[in-house]
Amino acid sequence: MKLDLFLVGDAVHRAPHRVPAVLADYAHSAEAAGFDAVWLAEHHFIRYGACPSVPLLAAHILARTETLRVGSAACVLSNRNPVALAEEAAMLDGLSDGRFLLGVARGGPWVDLEVFGTGAERFERGFTESLDIVRHWLSGATTAASDGEFTRFRPVTVTAPPPKPPPMWVAATSRNTVDVAAERGLSLLLGVHATDEDKAAMTRRWAEVAAAAGHDPAAAEHAAVYLAYAADSRESGRRELREPLTHWLSVGVGDYLRLDGSRGSSDQEAYVDRLIDNHLVGPPDDSAERLAASVKATGISRALLLVEGRAETEAVRDNITRLGTALASANSPT
Repeated sequence: MKLDLFLVGDAVHRAPHRVPAVLADYAHSAEAAGFDAVWLAEHHFIRYGACPSVPLLAAHILARTETLRVGSAACVLSNRNPVALAEEAAMLDGLSDGRFLLGVARGGPWVDLEVFGTGAERFERGFTESLDIVRHWLSGATTAASDGEFTRFRPVTVTAPPPKPPPMWVAATSRNTVDVAAERGLSLLLGVHATDEDKAAMTRRWAEVAAAAGHDPAAAEHAAVYLAYAADSRESGRRELREPLTHWLSVGVGDYLRLDGSRGSSDQEAYVDRLIDNHLVGPPDDSAERLAASVKATGISRALLLVEGRAETEAVRDNITRLGTALASANSPT
């Protein structure tokens, strides 16, 4: 199993323009602590996360690190031109000698679709079309064309195709998206809200569909996000996390504006309690045991640790260091 970080970019507890530099600082701490990768979340127009361009920040982090991988968790295909994203991914693959990890998502019915001019129809029906364009562009093909519902262009040259197709992950919350990923042999990227039972059900479904499509289920490298906080006890972890994490989610998620004009929920207390109860909060040795049990039950190959529960930058850095020391040691082969 690989241990990674999942960095959102809390813009509730700090000035949004400071977030990219803070995330780059966390990435340096992650490399020093022995993590394999950091994954950057992509958001627009909300304070929950203030990284609107994962490829741009990824390029900065990759240029300033030596071994750390950087992933997108995830680039939202409903908002993007798939060829532009594929070209950026190919460039990052070449610049970093394969250290960029591409995760993509369908997204949601947010105002982003209006701002970027793609519309609700692209969200509802265009994900598979965009995904296949990105996959073909990164496959090593020398030309590409599209005659889809949303993207149409004549044959063009694929400049600087990667020497081998880089791995891709698909963020999934529904059976339909799991099937789309499995039919193409693409690993899953599962969110922090998913329980172990949810994860296990989705990876089992993925394996069934992937095998029927001729892919080897054992080749999957499924990833999942876990809230992680190193504390002396679960009780002290709850006391230290509950207020800042609830405030971050209440304000940040409340910023979400849907196409129909409604907003995301601002009542996050019960959700935060569930996260603390079910995730990696408490003594790191205990968290290592819980993580090992979760991995065994779900088939996850990459654990993406959400470490920004405490608001202060120094507290997050300390959390990264403590988790890296304890969990990396527990994860080392004997």
